[in-house]
Amino acid sequence: MTLEALLASLHLLAVLTLVVFLSSQAALCRAEWLNAAVIERLVRLDQICRVVMLAVLVTGLVRVFWGIKGQSWYASQPLLHLKGTLWVAVWLLSVPSARAFRRWRGQWQQCSVLPPAAEIQKARWWVMVQAHLLPIVAVLAVFWARGW
Repeated sequence: MTLEALLASLHLLAVLTLVVFLSSQAALCRAEWLNAAVIERLVRLDQICRVVMLAVLVTGLVRVFWGIKGQSWYASQPLLHLKGTLWVAVWLLSVPSARAFRRWRGQWQQCSVLPPAAEIQKARWWVMVQAHLLPIVAVLAVFWARGW
């Protein structure tokens, strides 16, 4: 029972950490705030988000394989498969903004040029889509935990 609580806590901690860093990206990715320091911070936040996304995945898989219910129970749960699919979507949706942040850093380092406002808005849109899908994954977890 203690192991199950520890695994659940680690998984929840990873998810909440992702919310914090994803929210930070969304807050900073604005044309009126963008400068060299913000670009560097966005790149760093993206790197942190990727590590935390991996932590969410690993802690979730650890729960499946080491948790009390066992992997055969988890494999038969349709909400787990939906959560997994949405999780992959969140991960894939992070790619366009990550590429944009790195491109902006390269442009700034080469010729001190900030991206146009439309490009910043597009990158922010990708971050916001991720940020809005993540709570859906959490809601599915709540329904799943309640036996739905």
